[in-house]
Amino acid sequence: MNKILSSALVFLAGGLFTLMIVSQLSFKAEAEPVTISEKNTTPLLPELPAQIDFAGEAVPLERWDVKERLDRELIYNFYYKPNVLYTLKLANRYFPAISERLKANGVPDDFKYLCVAESNLVAAAISRAGAVSFWQFMDGTAPLYQLTVNHEVDQRYDLEKSTDAACKYLKQAYERFGSWTAAAASYNCGMGGYNKQVTFQKTSYYYDLHLPEETNRYIYRILTFKHLLSNADTLGFALSDEDAYQPLPFREMEVTRTIPNLATFAIDNGTTYKVLKLMNPWIKGRSLTIRPGKRYVLKLPVH
Repeated sequence: MNKILSSALVFLAGGLFTLMIVSQLSFKAEAEPVTISEKNTTPLLPELPAQIDFAGEAVPLERWDVKERLDRELIYNFYYKPNVLYTLKLANRYFPAISERLKANGVPDDFKYLCVAESNLVAAAISRAGAVSFWQFMDGTAPLYQLTVNHEVDQRYDLEKSTDAACKYLKQAYERFGSWTAAAASYNCGMGGYNKQVTFQKTSYYYDLHLPEETNRYIYRILTFKHLLSNADTLGFALSDEDAYQPLPFREMEVTRTIPNLATFAIDNGTTYKVLKLMNPWIKGRSLTIRPGKRYVLKLPVH
């Protein structure tokens, strides 16, 4: 009985001690409330350019709908930072070649940003509709612009040749609509599709046309990439030369005879099949058939 009573007293004393500790802690918690610091939660918004043009044609930013459409694309892409940074890296590699072909074909340099809008400069890009590579040509459209597409060769993946093909289309569209902006928009919806809207709405001016949503956004995506990539340093996307991808040095080899085994050909010329394919992504097969009078120019690494 005494043992039971002693145990009860010990238990009671322990409970009272615990209650006192908890009460003191509660008092301190009430006496010293935690202060939550107020932080600025206002999001950092990218500033719209005061003015911008496409291929020398002014963008009417004084129009509320134009301003808001550009604002939408700018905000979306500004905060998609991984994509912008990766595109910047690729632009350092591919823009020189694209600009050279645009200039040679008499097409404004701003169209390199159309290429970005199409594929983000990813050579292997394939759309849900089946359009591929830098300029997103469909396999049925490619031959109309002198691009070979078969089981061995797909020149839609050839940067220089596909840029030349895009230039041919854009010049035709410019001659038809009298505006580089309209030509760019038609690259998305087709010359026929754009012309239907022009005929119905009785204007060819892009910023006066009500177009399908994808085409409505298309030009603003191009303008956004122009603004972001042209002002990367001031917008927080600066890359060092070391971080940017450099153009790959290469030597050219003209071939006029069929190559039955491209792996053997690569080894015989001091490289590997893998590198040969990386430098010539338009090669799709393991052999290269060359018909009489035909020729291909291969890029090989410089050692």
